[in-house]
Amino acid sequence: MKRNKRKRPFRRVVAVLLLAALALMLYHIVGGYLPFRNRPALTDTAEIEALADEMQRDADTRDRALLISDSDRALDERLRLIHQARREVVIVSYDLRDGESTRDMLSVALERADAGVNVRLLVDGIAALARLSPSPLFGALEDHPSIEIRFYNPPRLFAPWHDMGRMHDKYIIVDDVAYILGGRNTFDAFIGDYPVELRKDDREALVYNGAHGTDEGGASSIHALRNYFESVWDGGNCAAFTGRRADAARARDLLDDLREREAALRKDKAALFGEADYLAETVPTRGVWLISNPTGVYAKEPVVFAQLCAMMDKAEREIILQSPYAVLNKDMAARLAGIAARTPLTLMVNAPEVSHNLVGTGDYLLHRDEVIATGATVLEYAGDSYHHGKAMLIDDDLSVIGCYNLDLRSTHVDTELMLVIRGKDFNARMRRDMDGLQAACRRVIDDETDEVPQGLEIPPLSPLRRAALWIIGHLVQPVRNLV
Repeated sequence: MKRNKRKRPFRRVVAVLLLAALALMLYHIVGGYLPFRNRPALTDTAEIEALADEMQRDADTRDRALLISDSDRALDERLRLIHQARREVVIVSYDLRDGESTRDMLSVALERADAGVNVRLLVDGIAALARLSPSPLFGALEDHPSIEIRFYNPPRLFAPWHDMGRMHDKYIIVDDVAYILGGRNTFDAFIGDYPVELRKDDREALVYNGAHGTDEGGASSIHALRNYFESVWDGGNCAAFTGRRADAARARDLLDDLREREAALRKDKAALFGEADYLAETVPTRGVWLISNPTGVYAKEPVVFAQLCAMMDKAEREIILQSPYAVLNKDMAARLAGIAARTPLTLMVNAPEVSHNLVGTGDYLLHRDEVIATGATVLEYAGDSYHHGKAMLIDDDLSVIGCYNLDLRSTHVDTELMLVIRGKDFNARMRRDMDGLQAACRRVIDDETDEVPQGLEIPPLSPLRRAALWIIGHLVQPVRNLV
């Protein structure tokens, strides 16, 4: 009996701790969900329609564009562009992780910072807390007098209503010269050709201001992107870097390692460290526009989705829309159905057999019949790698690239950016890229029937994976507005 009495206090402590942990978890689930339960409707449709009309006409611009579809080139173009900086480098990423390709990029940014160029890094708060804060490398970079790192909406332990509002943007700006914008996160799975377990393909555009440094360069879209960045950077939702700091000697060693890395890159990839000839590598455009969601942390009006739909409404021949997966509510499905009834609409997503986003794919499988019911031609990509791309082609002259997924989260929760490029040359290059993907797609007729091109081998969906997708798909239904 005495032994049992001694155990009871310990059991009570364990029970109290478990209850406290459960209460905190429920507090975060409820507190994180409630601010996003209601989805705001669009209030200014006139502005959306006016911009869609503007995109039908040639703009007064000297912007030129380059399509980047290859992960190795994605790293090379980052190194080349950052090396061109003379005043400032801006690097924004939803997810930035330490790794070989990231260190390559940071080594060139550090060399520019050593030369007096201002370098600013902005990373989403959850990714930053998990990836940047524990790394002494980023603490050493933050201590450099010309480098500043901020986190967008870092999570707060007792304020879960901030939890879900994430910054999903990915871009780099250098001076008023050029920028890269698309769907790639910043780590080895997305950029470079270093060995990884899973390669994630994507695409982005490099936009070059052909009149930079002149009065005519003021018409470039680079200024709209910079204004957008400044509104986020100084918008009250970003916090200064917090994380592990190494001692002075260790910090110095970490930065010296990056400097040695940059010197080695100069030898191995000397062509990237000269004066860039963007005129030769880019094609002219007839207008470049930036479309974005509101940048606050709470539920957002569906600005990007509405703008994309307004553009699709004006299509004359065809629309090709790509997203890693599709998660539609009734309003979104009805909007796409109306578009598909007027203009042939192709929707390309990853096949469940190869998709690595179990949450989005689980919901897509559960509601695939509703996606098919929109009248769009649904293609499921089953290539050798997971394709992370978010893009759209309208007829033969409008191309769209960015980070917006066709889901409820990108529509109403996250910050999102899409770049609209008017120009037949760029459209043709992007069409060739998307045609290559479509060759590795099956066409979905209904939930039981599909058409598989001859020679395309799709791995079977294992019973375990099918069960996992079914379970996850059903589990997320109560909080589907966050998927």
